Amino acid sequence: MTKPRTMGVEEEFLLVGPDGSPVAKAQEALDASGHDNHDGGTGALEPEFMEEQLETATHPRASLSDLAAEIRAGRARAQEAVDRVDARVAALATSPVPFTGTTVSRLRYQKARHVFGMTAREQLTSGCHVHVGVEDDTEGVAVIDRIGPWLATVLALSTNSPFWQGSDTDYASYRSQVWTRWPTAGPTRAFGSPEEYHAAVAALVATDTVLDQNMVFFDARLSPTYPTVEVRVMDVCLDPDTTTLVAALVRGLVETAAREAAEGVTAPSAPPELLRTAAWRAGRSGLEGDLVSPRTWRPAGAHDVVGQLVDHVREALRDADDLDAVTELLGKVWSTGGGAAQQRAWFAEAGDLHGVVERAVEITHS
Repeated sequence: MTKPRTMGVEEEFLLVGPDGSPVAKAQEALDASGHDNHDGGTGALEPEFMEEQLETATHPRASLSDLAAEIRAGRARAQEAVDRVDARVAALATSPVPFTGTTVSRLRYQKARHVFGMTAREQLTSGCHVHVGVEDDTEGVAVIDRIGPWLATVLALSTNSPFWQGSDTDYASYRSQVWTRWPTAGPTRAFGSPEEYHAAVAALVATDTVLDQNMVFFDARLSPTYPTVEVRVMDVCLDPDTTTLVAALVRGLVETAAREAAEGVTAPSAPPELLRTAAWRAGRSGLEGDLVSPRTWRPAGAHDVVGQLVDHVREALRDADDLDAVTELLGKVWSTGGGAAQQRAWFAEAGDLHGVVERAVEITHS
């Protein structure tokens, strides 16, 4: 590899008022700040499905340090926008306090609310999407066919949604439970070729169950907009350093998979039912219990499985000059326990979910 692949990050954030409750002020904030961009795109600040959310998007970056700086800049840009409407940005994948979501008043979103009912009405969830550049659809599908077994481990590192409607769900990522209600969300079979991949997407759209190809929410997909593989399994991360870590590991997975495909290494046999179960387990326990090891498809401690992931992508991390940074950032995650563990610890200290939101706002901008 002559130079690292580019990568970009999209982060969705919760908008909260002074008392920590979600507030429906996204469009008002964008109008007041002049940030609204109906076309979206890299570097954009834009609304999400709910008025209680904003989404940021970085530009494609080859340097991990440049990406880290832009992740923080995006969070600051979002906060500057909502400052105008007396709100704050919180990197929480679900709201700890009870809420009633407000669907953005755009025709497509309103249609989705009508078609999908409660699934749409309860989608006040915030995720993190990582895009990694690929040469073409052939390379992209080869990557998608090979990275699936490791995506549950990436989800575990990002878990940041233990509370839902005022209660502890006993999940590290309850967002992942809510998200998989969408009919096309989750892992996929191996496709083998771009033709098979696009045929599968077309067949799903042809059922007239989803609105269009943008609602094909595979855990890893070819981006409908950019020449990238888009990995979509993660919670929005509480700490921007965790977002940087996840992006580096996803790029490592994409690069490792592309190399394997170029060398003729057969894609692993990983049935979707095993992938789905591994993801469920990652969302349930996060970093505090066993995960399913992609090497054995048996339970193993989270430390061990994360270590297996790093070993799997080590050469790609080293070639991109990311290995030292990943090692350091992983150390920080293990020391804090990750977003879900931090939220629970804060609640145990004070017994107040509004206080959890307050602490989350601080870490969001750390």
